[in-house]
Amino acid sequence: MAKVIVTKKLEDEINKKFKGESVKIFELIYSLKDNPKKGKPIGQVGGILIKEIKYKSFRFYFITDGMKIKLLNIEELSDLLIKFVRISDKKEQQKTIDEIKKILREFGENAL
Repeated sequence: MAKVIVTKKLEDEINKKFKGESVKIFELIYSLKDNPKKGKPIGQVGGILIKEIKYKSFRFYFITDGMKIKLLNIEELSDLLIKFVRISDKKEQQKTIDEIKKILREFGENAL
């Protein structure tokens, strides 16, 4: 089972924006513990893979180790760390992706 982390800033934003629906969103996010290969790959910086999952018109972005996702099967991904970092709507999608890539290039995984 993979480990899923949601940044405090993102958690607060989800709770504020979605209120009662936030429970469904966190269920979707934490479902990656059992199925870490879920999500659409949208970019890679070094060995860090950026992926997204959708909920209605919103996208939730997370980063993880790209090499482990590609090479290992689900049972072997017990030490995989998945970190959710941003949210956007369809309008802001490309801007958010570019921002994540820029931060990863400049500061690395810990900056998010």
